[in-house]
Amino acid sequence: MDELLNDFVAETRETAEAIAEEIVLWEADPTDHARLDSIFRFVHTVKGSCGFLDLPRLERLSHAAEDALAAVRSGMRTPDARLVTAVLAIMDRIGMLVDAIETGASISDHDDPALIAALSERSDATGADEAEQIAETQPSAAPRTVARSIRVPVELLDRMMAGMSDLVMARNEVSRSLRGSAEGDAVLNGFERLSTAIVEMRETITRTRMARVDHLFSAMPRLIRDLSTELGKRVVLQVEGGDVELDREMIEMVRDPLTHIVRNAVDHGIEPPADRVLAGKPVAGTLQVAARQSGNQILITVSDDGRGIDPARIVAKAVAVGILTAVEAERMDAQTAVELIFRPGFSTAAAVSAISGRGVGMDVVRANVERIGGQVSIESRPGQGLRVVMRVPMTLTIIPALTVSVGGHPFAIPRSVIEEIVRSAATSVRVERGCGLTTVSIRGERLPLVALSDVLGAPKTDVDPAILVVLRPGNGGRYALGVDAAHDHEELVVKPAAPAVMAIGIYGGVTMPDDNRPMLLLDATGIATRAAIDTTAVADRTSAGAEAVAAPTIPTLLFRDLDGADRAIRLNVVERIDEVSTEHCARAGGELRLNRDGLVVPLLSVNGRLAERPKQRVLRIGDGADQLGYVIDQVVDIVELADMMAPAPDPGLVAGVIVVGERLMELVDPFWMFAAVVRSHMPKGQLPVALLASEDDGWMRQILRPIVEAAGYRVAFAGEAAADGARIVIGDGTLSDAIGGEAVRLRLRSESNGTDGIWRYDRTALVQALHAARGGR
Repeated sequence: MDELLNDFVAETRETAEAIAEEIVLWEADPTDHARLDSIFRFVHTVKGSCGFLDLPRLERLSHAAEDALAAVRSGMRTPDARLVTAVLAIMDRIGMLVDAIETGASISDHDDPALIAALSERSDATGADEAEQIAETQPSAAPRTVARSIRVPVELLDRMMAGMSDLVMARNEVSRSLRGSAEGDAVLNGFERLSTAIVEMRETITRTRMARVDHLFSAMPRLIRDLSTELGKRVVLQVEGGDVELDREMIEMVRDPLTHIVRNAVDHGIEPPADRVLAGKPVAGTLQVAARQSGNQILITVSDDGRGIDPARIVAKAVAVGILTAVEAERMDAQTAVELIFRPGFSTAAAVSAISGRGVGMDVVRANVERIGGQVSIESRPGQGLRVVMRVPMTLTIIPALTVSVGGHPFAIPRSVIEEIVRSAATSVRVERGCGLTTVSIRGERLPLVALSDVLGAPKTDVDPAILVVLRPGNGGRYALGVDAAHDHEELVVKPAAPAVMAIGIYGGVTMPDDNRPMLLLDATGIATRAAIDTTAVADRTSAGAEAVAAPTIPTLLFRDLDGADRAIRLNVVERIDEVSTEHCARAGGELRLNRDGLVVPLLSVNGRLAERPKQRVLRIGDGADQLGYVIDQVVDIVELADMMAPAPDPGLVAGVIVVGERLMELVDPFWMFAAVVRSHMPKGQLPVALLASEDDGWMRQILRPIVEAAGYRVAFAGEAAADGARIVIGDGTLSDAIGGEAVRLRLRSESNGTDGIWRYDRTALVQALHAARGGR
């Protein structure tokens, strides 16, 4: 409140001095409505501010002047010298009272009624003269103190910070030059003093942009009052740390995420009074909003004593909507389960609330905070409450960063998201590849590995990146970013990049380092999104308690394939392992076949060829009705492995990747094998027909048709004779029930977030629907 009062004093004093001249000029030209409006706005603003700051005497005087000026504005009164004199007397008294507020002096109010009466239209010249005499004879409240603060335009502050940014860049350039020079101690010592002065000056100028967090918290009491009234709850708000300072621009960026978190706490966290009584809690819930400084970060905490988040409920909902499998849910610890609320589109609410989410989830809150270099963490105590912590930098303009390079091009990474830097050649580091996936094991912990060169679209190579930078974009999963080299830790001046560059999604801004070449600041979250890494999950994160629970295992056969790669297959589909003469294997009808015990069996291999040796090792695979053979090099082992797999991006011989000890290994897909064999041996006329409802749709003809045919269908279009007797009809949202008779109808939608039908690019759901329409065959 003291800061608000000081702002009021400075602003009122500054404006009153200018308005006094406006009043005299307005008297000379009463028709000048622009000046009249300026005078009226001043007294109106003073009146409103006095009501907020509890200054009743100033409020009465300004209110009286406002009424008199309002009558002039509406044409009900004509301005004259008496009115101008009375208004000037009021202005003088306002100025005295403002000075008294600053100095703590006291001014008698016995003649205030005469000043107010002089404003009346019924007042005569005597009243105006009396008001003028009061203004002239009233002694000064006290000697005015010398102003210790000034008001400057925000544009000037921005120019000062821009100049400071240029000075920092020049300092970095000189520092780079001196590192490789043979200058004496005198030059180096002088540079150190200059560098220290620059740091102090930067901190001083940065503080000119700072504002108290009170400006962020001031709207909270009204917000809590309105929400609690609407929801029928009783909430006590506690605010702490309002004197903490934060960059004015940062305050505006944090405002919306903070409001969303507070709304969630009141709507979903704090229970209704009846439920709180049954739980043995006070009828009124407590919501605490606090801020404190930690290094160069500001921690804003929102905590409540409500119901908290139930991990079991979160996991159950995640399994129900397909985010988790049952096996993953069993192995997930409580903290990881709570962090599922940061998954895009995930919510436990039965319906969208107009109070808290309004369809926007916590994933948007985290994304907005991370966009400004911050982090969001959450701590839940079921039945006792929830605590959400936002960590944001004090200022956006100058940030500490690590400079790296790829292909000779420099980039910067904010130090706030860097956990460690390792060399890929270190003994504790091992890079593994399989099924199009690349991971790195660092001291036994496996993390996704993203090569920055791949993200930038450079040609792919099998050479491991020399340097791995382990990043944690938020409080979720980590990943390693591979670069060619890591250079220096520097303080860099960050500015917004061009809209076209920012739209790419992997950059957070642009900076000018020592050599004056523009350098892009990398966005760790954007890179993870581009590489399809789920940053809300935690890599290999299983609590000790979860590990102690015995997970179900499946016997798995490990073998070396003909291309030299080690692969695996579930043992329950392998009927036996044969070693047969190469003479019993032949290519007939364009396909490999095995003649064994009078039975001709389709034969598959990874490269479509046999091993160049007298005998072939063949896995005999059965599905209960049919058999096929798969040629391998040798059997390695039979092990018990958990039923966990990272699925391959596309259907094929490899179903996905599994972990065997410390290694990644491809798991072959018997389903795909049998589907390939059955399709190749089924006459085309016997294949079920899939009717594509629009023959003029290029997407259906060029993109959808191959997928449908790969699922074992013969494709026909509307109007063709083959369309009669179709097993399934596929179209968009306008598909008519009159097309295709009794056939199954599959509607495809173009939007990913709809509910009607299947999204046209959801391959898994599409293939499952096609398989179901065939009756599971």
